[in-house]
Amino acid sequence: MDIADIATPDYVEVKATERLGKVRSLFERENPKGIIVMDDGEYAGVVGEKQLINSHVEDNTKAAALMKPAPKIDRHENVREVARMLVEGDTKIAPVYENGDLYGIVTQDAILEAVLENLDALAVDQIYTDDVITIGERDHLGQAIHSLRENGISRLPVVNGDNRLAGVLTTYDLVEFMVRDEGRQGKQDRRGDIDRMLDLPVYDLMTSPALTATPEESVRDAVARMLENDIAGLIITPADDDGEVLGVLTKTDVLRALTYTEQERMDVQVTNIDLLETLTRENIINAITEVADKYQRMNVMHAHVRFHEHKEKLRGTPLIQCQIRLRTSHGQLAGSGEGYGAEHAFHVALDKLERNVLEQKGFEADERYRGQLLRKLNEL
Repeated sequence: MDIADIATPDYVEVKATERLGKVRSLFERENPKGIIVMDDGEYAGVVGEKQLINSHVEDNTKAAALMKPAPKIDRHENVREVARMLVEGDTKIAPVYENGDLYGIVTQDAILEAVLENLDALAVDQIYTDDVITIGERDHLGQAIHSLRENGISRLPVVNGDNRLAGVLTTYDLVEFMVRDEGRQGKQDRRGDIDRMLDLPVYDLMTSPALTATPEESVRDAVARMLENDIAGLIITPADDDGEVLGVLTKTDVLRALTYTEQERMDVQVTNIDLLETLTRENIINAITEVADKYQRMNVMHAHVRFHEHKEKLRGTPLIQCQIRLRTSHGQLAGSGEGYGAEHAFHVALDKLERNVLEQKGFEADERYRGQLLRKLNEL
């Protein structure tokens, strides 16, 4: 299946010189999945809701300062490859070209709608993320924003004093609040209002009740619920609905599953691949394969490596956070770490991953064992 019928010529476009205040208003009025930024009539990048979650950016800032690159996609590209490009580019929208000309866009939602019926082949427990980060309902919004930024995520399950699910806070909730607050306060200096906003409890802004899914249900049903309610993720709770937070399933997790194939060597997916610099995809594949090969009875179905850049730098080299997640026959295994530069961060995360593997029951060192990628979806 290619994306010829999935891509659309209808999209929201702004100039690179457009004020951020107007861009935020566009999100409120038109609720796009992203905005295409043009510079002198040429495609320059996209702006998504993640880029708007920055309380230190003034409304007069130009869109060019917040836009990020997104992969250019051929209108007849295979849907699996497009899914991979969106995940690795950490974007929900990308420009689509036909014969060298900008045709339109392809969105995460359009792909998921097109493949919805095929998703019966997967169960939620095969692909959801279980190393979830939560926040308390009495914690401040400033803490929530920090957690979203530092971990490069878009939603936080909110728990009550009994550590049970009370709601969910998303980047969209924060964007909506900031835009609504701007309209109420007018154009005067709002720095004091923003400071007071950061001191508000999460309880005041969270969505409750949060929409959920169980590990046993099909991915098709879970995605249909996301699309119907126009949300990007579901909180995973047990079937008995006791409020325990088991994890999160997002549309990005589902897109990642679309890239699963059967190969003799491990396939590794990298998010924010532009941060690699001296590190290569081949380096990453070899290093993770070497760790997986040490342990018997560990069938590796998929590996995902995510890089996230912090503002801090050391002699010009940015502090990078790296998260490695393996989906194996023994469940999910993860490791994370930080370092100056992607290569340093990756090796810190890899060491943590191996320590976590050793702590798991049932794994024993065996140099002869080779991990292999298993097919999760075979009908696309």
